[in-house]
Amino acid sequence: MRHAYSVETVRAAEAELMARLPEGALMQRAAAGLAAAAAGLLGRVYGSRVVVLAGSGDNGGDALYAGARLARRGAGVHAVLLAPDRAHRAGLAALVKAGGRVADDPYAVLAAADLVLDGITGIGGHGGLRPDAVPVARAARGSNAMVVAVDLPSGIEVDTGEVVGEALRADATVTFGTYKPGLLIDPAREYTGAVRLVDIGLEPHLPSVPDLEALQHTDVAQLLPVPAAESDKYRRGVVGVVAGSPRYPGAAVLAVAGALRGGAGAVRYVGPGADAVIARFPEALVHGWPPSKAGRVQAWVVGPGLGDGPGVDEVLDSDVPVLVDADGLRGLDPAAVRARSAPTLLTPHAGEAAALLGVSREEVEGARLASVRRLAAQYGATVLLKGSTTLVADPDPRRPARVNPTGTSWLATAGSGDVLSGLTGSLLAAGLAPFDGASVAAYLHGLAARLVSHDAPVSAHDVATAIPRAWRDTRTL
Repeated sequence: MRHAYSVETVRAAEAELMARLPEGALMQRAAAGLAAAAAGLLGRVYGSRVVVLAGSGDNGGDALYAGARLARRGAGVHAVLLAPDRAHRAGLAALVKAGGRVADDPYAVLAAADLVLDGITGIGGHGGLRPDAVPVARAARGSNAMVVAVDLPSGIEVDTGEVVGEALRADATVTFGTYKPGLLIDPAREYTGAVRLVDIGLEPHLPSVPDLEALQHTDVAQLLPVPAAESDKYRRGVVGVVAGSPRYPGAAVLAVAGALRGGAGAVRYVGPGADAVIARFPEALVHGWPPSKAGRVQAWVVGPGLGDGPGVDEVLDSDVPVLVDADGLRGLDPAAVRARSAPTLLTPHAGEAAALLGVSREEVEGARLASVRRLAAQYGATVLLKGSTTLVADPDPRRPARVNPTGTSWLATAGSGDVLSGLTGSLLAAGLAPFDGASVAAYLHGLAARLVSHDAPVSAHDVATAIPRAWRDTRTL
């Protein structure tokens, strides 16, 4: 599990650690890790040209000390001081002593650079880059140099993943001690490039409960429900699907596909797409209206392609976990969801989330973490917010949100959300709690897309077909 912590928590942990170390030791640890990462990216340090963009805080000090280490290995290092009167004095002195120089012409050295260390702002920065830093940041990004962010890309909002003003997009980010939420959540994540975590001894001083977490293969493998020798279809989980309409019969097919590929013992389908479902999946069990007469299920999925058709109220009246997606979310009553005795999972995309919250889509996309937490609190339900980084929030605010690391932009295709709904429903029926079921499903869904896309277009059907491969990979790697 990857954990991310807020600025306040990180600063408190750093203060505890620094109290036990000689003065400057923590910065030297960070600088050493940064220099090693930079050297690895350069491949050949001797003779390379490095530019350090140094702001006024400790972040600039980390970058200057790392520049000094690279200079001692034969790199030509120039420092561009964004606030010369407030530059980190000891770091700057170390750089000059090692043979580095303060740039007379920032744009000339940036144009010739092989690598740029972005140490303009640290974890305390807010509101984007200052106006005087913008031209330098643009020159760095417009050069042929590799840009390496020091702890985080300058200009992003580290606690929320928002990008309020202008920020410097990095090719790689070297972060210290722990991940920060903004490194994992879009839109800020789009600015980080590849992220490398450098251990500086901070972990023992961090709380056991993070602000944000991300599953990894081993976590998913431990959560996946695997049938035992005595399992039958009911022990594996029977999921009911109310989806599709005369206009969108394919949504029913894709939701059922996701449920079957996700390991459901059986799928009971209720809706107008019965002929399409049974033609594609003869193992599916089709039933007439109402859902309550369909037989035993351990979870319901309702909404994909439903149009204006009925089903949401009927399914919410059940006493098993319910996943509400797509058309089922329109006009959803928070009081009805909160009154349920069984758990509810909502799976909106940004537009649907905006409608539920009564805000613009842009507001949701710009503040994804705040939006998913607000939805979970408003509906008393687990919420999976789909998008470039899928987020899952529990109605209990004390629980950290989860971010999915396997997503790919190739999932932005018609029907992929229907597959995700069915997949998630199968995990709920197998007994996973909504928070775990949604997190595992998002992970498998994203991994399946990566397995079949290879940076090329894929269809929702392709993704559904690859889910068993993704399942197997998490258990064998």
